[in-house]
Order: sequence, then C-alpha cells, then structure tokens
Amino acid sequence: MMCHTALDRAAQVARFWAEGGAPVVIHVDRRVDKLSFDTFTASVSDLPNVSFSRRFKCEWGTWSLVSAAQAGAEQMLARHGEVGHVFLASGSCLPLRPVQDLAEYLAARPTTDFIESVTTADVGWTIGGLDEERFTLHFPFSWKRQRRLFDRYVELQRRLKYRRKIPAGILPHMGSQWWCLSRRTLASILQDPDREVYDDYFSKVWIPDESYFQSLARLYSTNVESRSLTLSKFDFQGKPHLFYDDHLQLLRRSNCFVARKIWPQAERLYATFLAQRSPIDAEAEPDPVKIDRLFSKAVERRTNGRPGLYMQSRFPHRDRENGKTSAPYSVFQGFDDLFENFDGWLAKYAGARVHGHLFAPERAEFAGGETMFAGCLTDSAKLRDYNSQAFLTNLIWNARGERQCFQFSPRDSQACNWFLATDPNAQISVISGAWAVPLFLSSESFAVTRREAARLQKIELDQIGILRSMYVKARVRIWTMADFIENPMELLQTLIDEISPRSTRRLTEAPRLRDLSGFGQFLQNLKNQGMQPRLMGDFPVDDAPLPSNVQRDRPYIVR
Repeated sequence: MMCHTALDRAAQVARFWAEGGAPVVIHVDRRVDKLSFDTFTASVSDLPNVSFSRRFKCEWGTWSLVSAAQAGAEQMLARHGEVGHVFLASGSCLPLRPVQDLAEYLAARPTTDFIESVTTADVGWTIGGLDEERFTLHFPFSWKRQRRLFDRYVELQRRLKYRRKIPAGILPHMGSQWWCLSRRTLASILQDPDREVYDDYFSKVWIPDESYFQSLARLYSTNVESRSLTLSKFDFQGKPHLFYDDHLQLLRRSNCFVARKIWPQAERLYATFLAQRSPIDAEAEPDPVKIDRLFSKAVERRTNGRPGLYMQSRFPHRDRENGKTSAPYSVFQGFDDLFENFDGWLAKYAGARVHGHLFAPERAEFAGGETMFAGCLTDSAKLRDYNSQAFLTNLIWNARGERQCFQFSPRDSQACNWFLATDPNAQISVISGAWAVPLFLSSESFAVTRREAARLQKIELDQIGILRSMYVKARVRIWTMADFIENPMELLQTLIDEISPRSTRRLTEAPRLRDLSGFGQFLQNLKNQGMQPRLMGDFPVDDAPLPSNVQRDRPYIVR
C-alpha cells in the first residue's frame, strides 16, 4: 500500500487486508509529518503481518513512485515466502470483496499477471500530448511545479530532434500503475542483472509508474492479462473520479476486487465493504463494463453538457456549444406589421407560446403582456441587452417542452442576428419590407418617415445579408412583401405545418391583412424624395394589391 494522506482510512484498509490473511507492506510518503506517521504505525502495531517499507519523498510523474513500489515489493518478497501474487494499492483504495475471494481467484491463476500493458501505438487515453515522446525525451523538470520549464525543455528537444536510446530488448508499454503481479514475474523484474540499466532509463521517463512494470513485465511474464483488478475511472482531463456514498450499488455491481479513489468521508462505503469477511463468490469475474456506460455518459455530460444549457461550471467556447439552444423555435419578421392581431391568430393555429417583440427597444414583450417569464426572466431591456444571447437561450431552456415563437423587426435590437442565423433550432420567416406598413399608416411628417424608412431598410438589408450567408444553419425563408400577399394562405399553412408537423388541421382563415390602399403611391413618394425602396417587391402605384376587406383564397384540388 502506498499512502500519503487520509492515513486513518489507510489504517482501516490495512487492517481489513491483514485480518483477512494477506500480509501488508505499507509505504508512507516521507513528506508526511512524524506525528501522523507515528500515529499510523501505532494504529496497526498489533497486526504481525503488517510492516512499513523504506520511505521516499514522492511526487506525481516522477521516478520516486517507482522507487517506493520497488522497496515495498522487495520487502514483501523477502519477508513473506508464501506470497504467490503481490497486489499494489494506494491508501485511497477500498476492497470491494472479501480477501478470501481475491486469494482464491489468484490461486486459480498462479502464473497470470494482471497488469494493464499496451504499446504507445494502441493507447488512446493519455492526456497531455506525450505518448511515444515520454520514452525518447528527457524530463528533468516537474510537470506540476515547473510547468513552464517543462514545456520549454520539451519544445527545445523537439526542435533539436533529440531522441534517447531505448535499452535493447525493451518495447515501451503503458498502463495503470495499480497492478497485481505473480511472485515469479515480480522477482524476475527486481532481480534482473540489467536492472540498473533499466532503472537508469526509466528514471528519466515521464510518469514512469505507468510504464516501468508495464514494460518489464512483458520480458518475463508467460501470461499477461492486460487489465487491472482495481476499478479506477478517469475524467476527460485524466484525473481520477472520486467515489462517494451514493456509488455504493454501482460499486457492488462491478464485481471488482478493489476501487479507487474513495472519498475519505464516504462513511457508508467504508462501513459496508470493510464489514465483509466471509467469501461471496471467488469465481465472479470483475466486470467494470457494467458501469462503463454510466461513466461515459458522465464524461459526455461534463464535456458537452446538455444542448442549449449554459452553466458556469462548463461555459463553452464560442461555436463549440452542444447546441446553441435546447429546442426548436420560430422567429417571424414582418408578419405583425402586415397582419392585424397576428400573435393571437398564430397562437390559435400553432398551439405554441407566441411572444411579441422580445428584442423591442423598450422592453421584452412576453406573451400575454407578462412582465416576468419562466426562469425569472424580466422584461427589462437593460438586463436583456446586457447579454442578449443568454437571454434567448435561457428563455428557450426554461420553456422547453413548449414551442416558442416571437416577432422580430429591424426596429428591434440586432445583437442576436448571427446567433439566430447559425442556430439549427431556429426557424426564421421574413417578409422583407413589411416594416414600411406602420410607416405608411403613421401620421408622421413625410420627411421623418423617409429618414426612418432609409434607416430600417439599411438594417434589414444587413440582416438579410447575414441570413443568406454560407454559415447559416437556421431554417430561413424570405419573401418580399408583394410575393407573400399574392398567396398568403398557402405560405402560412406551410409555416404552421413546420411548427406542428403532427397536426392534420388545415387553415380555415387567414389573419386579417392591414388596409394597404395607397401603399404603392407611398413607395413612389419615397422614390420621389430620393429614397429607393428595395425590399417590398413590385407594387403598382394606382392600386393596392389586396384590400383589407377582401380575402381571396387560392383554389385547392381535393383528392
């Protein structure tokens, strides 16, 4: 056992092993203070088959960890001739099955070495960018304490194309540092006449505790099972997962003999597993695959998160989100300018939550005129514009399960244009030039109207340019105002079908079109004043295309 912290828990585990009939050799990090060490030794002093090995000052990724394992293994082989296998564990490991189960399991496999051992070409789990190079470069600096020097020295060796010579007969292998080796294999490694050469080479390898025994076992073992009997799971950063009390049933299902790392305060885990004394099923094979799926999902959740959910713990980089928003939604531009009470009509036929202009300059116009929406989103324009993208993603997330629709206009804040255009969940429908209808119906002086029309047209031209970009991922439909009012019923039916694809209900009425009598002359007046309308389509000067009191339905053929 290699211990450096939570020595009270290590003492409990050591007692479990020893009372189960397994001799125990303990290495305690030399950095542990004398009082803690003395307390530890005193707590197990009544156990005759527990001893302490020579202490080393251990640091992650350095040769000191191998030296400690060597010292403990040599002492184990020298003092306990009856030992057939040596199991390396840490102070944070917890036995999951009785000692007798492990003893019988190993006795049935006297020549088998359980050590994860794969070549660098087959390793896909290393973290840090060094696979083969950890065996061919020098690493005199600590990766944890001297990271800048470590990185610069590695880069210098790469530039100089420096390569260390690997000792003859050694094919570097890597794997978990928690192994279980047969006495024969371990003794062969420790008593090899070339051990000094191998030790000198591996002492300059990066993270040698993951490669020293893993490589040398291949020289002497006649039966290597490339797996560890210790259950250990790692996150996407290469750091071990901690097991807590609520992992109790999960650990039981694994059938593994030992698990690491256990949270020192996991009272229930220690109380449950250390109480086991009688054999359960020595032939039960460790099966960590049972819980691999759960951990894979945990890693996926940690790295990708949930679609459309932004959290402080895993705020994604731009354009690397797992979905910009959490659910489909619809944006309607120009519809409420062209039709009367379009919001009410859409809510009736689409069965969705229909908001007004969420990005209006004065306030966010939530459905029903509410001042507060799900998730405590307020209608404050100042709060919304502080982070308009977060406002939208929060609104979609908090209302998931219900389709959200809202109105948009060149009069509104344009901060989210690119976000909307690149969101695959967005369905954007635009009637270009419809913003001119409120200007046409207003009583403002024509000079003010012309300036406002020029401003809005420029904004909408820029927006449409974004919506026609090669980077667009949203579902975008753009019609000129003239094209849309030529056949509104069929186009509206298409939009309703997209929002509610399972609905077989056909539209029986269209929203009421605003009175456009004289709209063509209005556009001509804008031209006469030097402003060229470009987005409305072709409107005749002498007649409105569709009076407000007439509804013309396109004939349909019913089969």
